[in-house]
Amino acid sequence: GAAWVVDLAEKPHQLVTGATQSGKSTLTAALLVALAPRPVAVVGIDAKGGIELGLFEPRLSALATTRAEAAAVLEALVDEVLDRMGACRAAGVRSIWDLAPASRPVPVVVLVDEVAEVFLYSDRAGKDEAGRCVTALVRLAQLGAALGVHLWVSGQRFGSDLGGGATLLRAQLAGRICHRVADVETAEMTLAGLPAEATDAALSIPVHLPGVAVVGDDSGAWARARSAYVPLTDAVEAAHEYAGERIELPGVTAALGRVRDQRGGDGSWR
Repeated sequence: GAAWVVDLAEKPHQLVTGATQSGKSTLTAALLVALAPRPVAVVGIDAKGGIELGLFEPRLSALATTRAEAAAVLEALVDEVLDRMGACRAAGVRSIWDLAPASRPVPVVVLVDEVAEVFLYSDRAGKDEAGRCVTALVRLAQLGAALGVHLWVSGQRFGSDLGGGATLLRAQLAGRICHRVADVETAEMTLAGLPAEATDAALSIPVHLPGVAVVGDDSGAWARARSAYVPLTDAVEAAHEYAGERIELPGVTAALGRVRDQRGGDGSWR
């Protein structure tokens, strides 16, 4: 009967899994509605051509719609984190929250939709891009918590077939949210480190209860919860209503622009 609250100040990074119609995308929409009016930069990584997060683009500081763009954006965010680290070191503090409000950089929430699209590849160029994405995501997870950069990594499937980088990244994502999934390995990977009963509970979520999930963290605590329903139309409206709150991230914008400038008018590389 207690309220379930996702607190990014307490658990800076979250791994969210769920099959189609399980409530995963609706939960991301609820997150966007909560963040839209706040002084927070939101960056989207949607390597499926932006078909999901593109709906919220008016409020996003940047939206990467290919793996090449994702690699550039994530690496630019790593540079942002390193700049923030330098500012904290110069001020003699350990996190941006210890800086004076006037000099404190804005928090950044990175929404990664369908993480498998970032990890998987079919050619040499894709392998390089995927490797860059994985390295940048892991660095952001390792360094970002105290520096105001948060990861919301979601996907239908999260398994060993994504490569060793998936396990490494998962270890850095303390918050775990597992909706109804289509395979055992995704539940086990998402809830690794939690008692076996947590995985059993996730695998028993019925189809007719979207939004129900097993939630836990690296402390070993877990619970079954159900997120409040937020219609997709509400999230789209919020993205447009609060478009004026969009926060510019110059380094990220420049990195994204450089990748897009390499494309010809027909979508081919120059």
